[in-house]
Formats: sequence, structure tokens, C-alpha cells
Amino acid sequence: MQISMNTVVTMTYELKNSKGELLEESKEPVAYLHGGYDNIFPKVEEIMHGKTVGDVVEVTLEPVDAFGDYDEELVQIEPASAFPAENLKEGMQFEGEDETGEIILYTVTNIADGKVIVDGNHPWAGERLLFTAKITDVRKAKTEEVDHKHVHGAGGHHH
Repeated sequence: MQISMNTVVTMTYELKNSKGELLEESKEPVAYLHGGYDNIFPKVEEIMHGKTVGDVVEVTLEPVDAFGDYDEELVQIEPASAFPAENLKEGMQFEGEDETGEIILYTVTNIADGKVIVDGNHPWAGERLLFTAKITDVRKAKTEEVDHKHVHGAGGHHH
């Protein structure tokens, strides 16, 4: 069966940066609902269309196709008193809102002199990425999956 609108695609994948360093890989196959449901990067979905089980796809993702450009305005310096005092350390993450009310995940990148630097960029923002996937299964989506706009069950979303 070919990957087309409203099929469930199961795959294994690797994501590498432009230096060839492995950033992420699937230990177990993962599944997504194909057809413009924002369950995978649009450029990857475009390349997957028409492929079948056993095919390997490889696509270079520019920042605009993946996690966006690095935005300096998402780096902020806050007083340490604005954070829970106990266990505050670099790498911790906190949710915050931007001026439009959108939730942004901020990561603590530095703590010094009573100040905390937080960064709301995705860790891979501004990076060119190489996405490689091997298609392990393709099936017609269930009506409920299409209605909910995501995969249910093994490798997908569980309610």
C-alpha cells in the first residue's frame, strides 16, 4: 500500500544535525497520520507521499522546515527571585506565555549573580537537520483516527 491521504505510516527514524551528529532516533517504530494533520514536519510528509513499506526517505530540513530560526528575543534575563529557590539549576524548563498568550517552554541556560537566563527557542532552532526514515508499515486509517486527527494504539496516541 502506498502512503496517501488518511493512511497511518509506521517508521523508524534518525535526526542528525549538519555535522552528522545524531540528535534523536526512534528506538521503537513510531506512527503518524498522513494527510496534513501536522503530525510530522510538512516537508517530510511531502517526501513520504507515495512511498511504500521498506522505502527509506532522506530529507534535509532547513530551519524554516523544522524548528524555525533562532530568535534572540526569546532569550531573557530574569531575577532569580522569580523562580522556585530550591533546586534551581541549568537545564530546568518552565512554561511561560508570550504576548499573544501562546505557551512557550523556556530552558534555564545560565544562573549567576542573582540572575537567571532563560531561552524559549527549541534546542535545535536555527539548525539544518537531516531526517532519515525507514517505512515499516502503511495502513488505511480508522475513521476515529481521521476524526481525531492522530493515530490511536501502538506507536501512536493513547486515550
